[in-house]
Amino acid sequence: MKIALLFSGQGMQYADMLPWMNPAHPLLLQMQEQLHVPDWRAAMRDSSWASTNAHAQVVLTACALAAWQQLQEQVPALQSSSQSLAAVAGYSIGELAAACVAGVLSVSDTVTLAGQRAALMDQAGAGQDSSMLAISGVSIRTIEQWCQAQGAALAIRNGPDSAVCAGPRDKLCALEKFAQEQGARCTPLSVNIASHTHWMSSAAHAFQEQLNQSALAAPNVPWPTNAGVWVHNAATAAQALSAQIMQTVQWDSCMEQIEERQPNVVLEIGPGRSLATMWNQRYPEIPARSVDEFQALEGLQRWLSRWAG
Repeated sequence: MKIALLFSGQGMQYADMLPWMNPAHPLLLQMQEQLHVPDWRAAMRDSSWASTNAHAQVVLTACALAAWQQLQEQVPALQSSSQSLAAVAGYSIGELAAACVAGVLSVSDTVTLAGQRAALMDQAGAGQDSSMLAISGVSIRTIEQWCQAQGAALAIRNGPDSAVCAGPRDKLCALEKFAQEQGARCTPLSVNIASHTHWMSSAAHAFQEQLNQSALAAPNVPWPTNAGVWVHNAATAAQALSAQIMQTVQWDSCMEQIEERQPNVVLEIGPGRSLATMWNQRYPEIPARSVDEFQALEGLQRWLSRWAG
């Protein structure tokens, strides 16, 4: 069975996500030590703590990798998946976890880099009151024009009629009001910086320097990148992971490249089911589920067994 993995981005995190994860998993313990909290789920119940960039990016990265390791250990249908991964991709911060699963980064380094990435982005956004806003129901070209008119920027391309915008909070409030008046659907995201825009250029350059000092390798699994960079060695891996911080995420292209590889199923790993929903809307012939939908791994195993072979 060929499986594609999608790693969730920031904004959907919540305290009870991935309820089946082992609380004593070494990566979760490393994450708690890194964030100086004794219980990450308890900390996440404080919405202010959970939405803080420096916390959210580390939690999401550690949870994604801990969840994937546990899935490989406990779900029979995934135990040989390292040989049958059709592709991996990550949405925004999820791209760090995707790169790790693709063999580009070590697991421990990935969690550390998530903290460094968040710190650099916070430095770049210091003194700015910024946020992000999802808009759908109108063409991507129209959304881009609205962003330009309102002083915001197109941060993520999700599909032909769906995108995420970013910029100063007052500009986004004006954009949201205008878009709703035009009949578009708007969803403010729990993110307090203007990710994937020119406001993050200093963070992108500094993060590339961090990556250049890390032990990166060429991917051993197909990895469509957010920035559209074709990765074939460590240098281009560093370029891809840093460029997406200040460039529009091309998620629509990532999905297209995965679909071309014709996986049997697609699994979203992380909180919520936004990526699985986007996939099912665009490619209903290839089923997708989020592992966060399952209260126990037996349910995931039964679902995967339906598509084996």
